[in-house]
Amino acid sequence: MSSDSKIGRMERFLRDRRDSESKLLVAYITGGYEGWEVAVETAAAAGADAIEIGIPFSDPVMDGPVIQKASQIALDAGASPASVLAAVPNLDTGVPHAVMTYYNLAHHAGHERFAAMLANSGIDAAILPDLPLIESAPWREAATAAGIEAIMLAAPTTPEDRLAELCEASRGFVYAVGLLGVTGERANLAATATEIARRCKQVTDKPVLTGVGIGSPEQAVEACSVADGVIIGSAVVRRLLDGEGAEGVGELIASYRNALDAG
Repeated sequence: MSSDSKIGRMERFLRDRRDSESKLLVAYITGGYEGWEVAVETAAAAGADAIEIGIPFSDPVMDGPVIQKASQIALDAGASPASVLAAVPNLDTGVPHAVMTYYNLAHHAGHERFAAMLANSGIDAAILPDLPLIESAPWREAATAAGIEAIMLAAPTTPEDRLAELCEASRGFVYAVGLLGVTGERANLAATATEIARRCKQVTDKPVLTGVGIGSPEQAVEACSVADGVIIGSAVVRRLLDGEGAEGVGELIASYRNALDAG
């Protein structure tokens, strides 16, 4: 079995972009929020290399106030995992899609069923931020069997002896959590953001993307001095909450894309 046989669409796509000397840009958008489908397509057209679609959940422990608010609005409007996933096959982006949600949804549906739901909707990868590595093997096994890349999160507190294991287990890319705490924009890039990316890069050749706490294109460029790319969430969702719609999202992603390309 070649080493490439384990590489899924998300990882292959991001590796190819990285190998062409491009810094990677992933946009997070809350599924089920009004206009989210157009926002996803616009983000991809503006230069996002992949899209992370949030499936709203009632107790989003990792999300900060911006994404929490968007998720609650989506839930109040009737969004569900089924309704969000049903829209994904119709998205015209040309880039891989990941979902980000919480383990309760996978546990409630059953690992195999949840993985199959994602695969049947054309999802490439899944991020379950509240599922620790030590408890993740059954989910990762079910996901792999369904062709879903299970992305794992490396936190600043991840011990050295666990980090290599985590990076090896992760599929798609390694999500380097930039700082402890919930998602959200910060005035400055935390020192932990570059440190955790550096530690990951020392133990894996998989794409390493930094997320949580990136608040400006300048911070994204700083993060990418070490990481292969960045995940932009709260700044994107804020554009939707502020009523700027898909056009505002496109302008924001273009500003990050241009900054990363200029380096």
